[in-house]
Amino acid sequence: MANYINMPRLGLTMTEGVIASWAKGEGDYVEKGEVIAEIESDKSVVPFESPESGTILKLLAAETDTLDIYEPIAIIGKPGESIDDLVAGKAPETAAETAAATEPVAAGADTDYDIAVIGAGPGGYVAAIKAAQLGKKVCIAEKEHFGGTCLNVGCIPTKALLKSAELLGEVKEAAAYGVTGIKSTDLRIDLKDVQKRKAQVVSTLVNGVEGLLRKNGVTVKKGAAEFLDANTIKVGNETITAANIIIASGSAPKMLPVEMSDKMPVYTSTEVLDMTNAPEKMTVIGGGVIGVELAYFLASIGVKVTIVEFLDRLLPMVDKEITDMVEKQFADMGIEIHTSAKVTAIEKDGVAFEKDGKLQKAACDAVLMAVGRRPYADGLQLEKAGVRVDRGAVATDATMATNIPHIYAIGDINGKSMLAHTASMEGIVAVENICGHAAKMDYSKIPSAIYIKPEVASIGLTEEQAREKYGNIKVGKFPMMANGKALIEGETRGIVKIIVDEKHLEIVGAHLYCVHATDMVAEMSVAMNLECTADELVKMIHPHPTVSEVIHEAAHAAESKAIHC
Repeated sequence: MANYINMPRLGLTMTEGVIASWAKGEGDYVEKGEVIAEIESDKSVVPFESPESGTILKLLAAETDTLDIYEPIAIIGKPGESIDDLVAGKAPETAAETAAATEPVAAGADTDYDIAVIGAGPGGYVAAIKAAQLGKKVCIAEKEHFGGTCLNVGCIPTKALLKSAELLGEVKEAAAYGVTGIKSTDLRIDLKDVQKRKAQVVSTLVNGVEGLLRKNGVTVKKGAAEFLDANTIKVGNETITAANIIIASGSAPKMLPVEMSDKMPVYTSTEVLDMTNAPEKMTVIGGGVIGVELAYFLASIGVKVTIVEFLDRLLPMVDKEITDMVEKQFADMGIEIHTSAKVTAIEKDGVAFEKDGKLQKAACDAVLMAVGRRPYADGLQLEKAGVRVDRGAVATDATMATNIPHIYAIGDINGKSMLAHTASMEGIVAVENICGHAAKMDYSKIPSAIYIKPEVASIGLTEEQAREKYGNIKVGKFPMMANGKALIEGETRGIVKIIVDEKHLEIVGAHLYCVHATDMVAEMSVAMNLECTADELVKMIHPHPTVSEVIHEAAHAAESKAIHC
């Protein structure tokens, strides 16, 4: 049966769009998901994919025509079908009428809720709030802590501990700034007091999440959720039906499958955050972000730290030039690093590992297992909903949909990018698609942040990846020692590095190892998402004196030559 193809809503604020160009013409066959036109809205041009397979029987709009969202732009169907009624038919009076006709089944008709969200972490609670703001009837189920891993046993508590360690270091160095009267020999960290402050920070943010859910009218269900079928979940003793379901159940720490002595205390990243007595010596297994941040914290408060990493360097996802600098910094701090090392056992007096064909041991009093996290689907009974799982993670497409069209999966459970800010954006993408808006997740420009001192932040391609993809590239670098504000801050270690495609000078990667790096990477996120070039970035005036000037200088270096170096 022939149908209209309507002007899509490509963003929450979009009310109309322009047919920038047609990729298909009358008589052309298109597959569902194939680009049929380019739509211009809000000063951007976005490819528009066909919502179904069929033949384009009639174009109802010409290039450069402006139409309201949901207004018909073409007719699709089978060759030879009569489309006289559709051609003669009047478009809906308002966009809202068309939107209502294309919305999912309303709650109260066949289901209790429009959307049920499983898990109240940074993906789940953001999705629930956004859905409620768009007029949906929403419930959210959480079995333990609102705010999920990030607020309770991840990003936030880790950074609270790191802040205490950072302040300890600054006070020890106060004399260099002309502050006298402080005896560095009297300074120490009281982990019990550190834990109290951390708990206050976490409690404030968790209460804030619960308040936001209430404010936006989201129904909260406390308890573990499990699927009964594709539209029904059980939370505690209550059964709930929903037209759409978003899985946001998060992740859990991984454990290595090696023999472990019960006489050696072994912590995961969850338990170590509650530690009130620091061991004298600790071995950290894993040199990724979690392992590096916690190793830095432990070393900063006086623990003798050894890192054992299976790969050939720390932070393998970060640009190698920067990880080399981090490894040197850690060595200067007294952290012992063993890379290309395979852990074989955790013994009563240390961690045994194999390196260069030889068995070695890192003696310690406690072990931190920091080998990453796994998607957490325990108890969800995904098989009852028919949801496909691939290597432990729920498989999703770019719209965040699973193989069951009305079930979505966001955050750590889909295993794509285990970062809180990724989960939040995935939640918004899922909700936009549920509400009939075209939205896709782009994983190529997600910033990452590592909270040691100096901080590390990255976005886009590393230098090695860029050379492999583009061949000829330009790399602009600027050392922190040449920045006035960094000198004032007393932190001149590190560099800022911008990578551009030589042909167009488009920025394809940025890597920062410096003070305030985790805040400044947001500028590079904006620049890259707007397809900014190095020559455009140098025209953007940065305030002086600021650390952010190094971005301006690195862009100059990529285009031609830095001014102040």
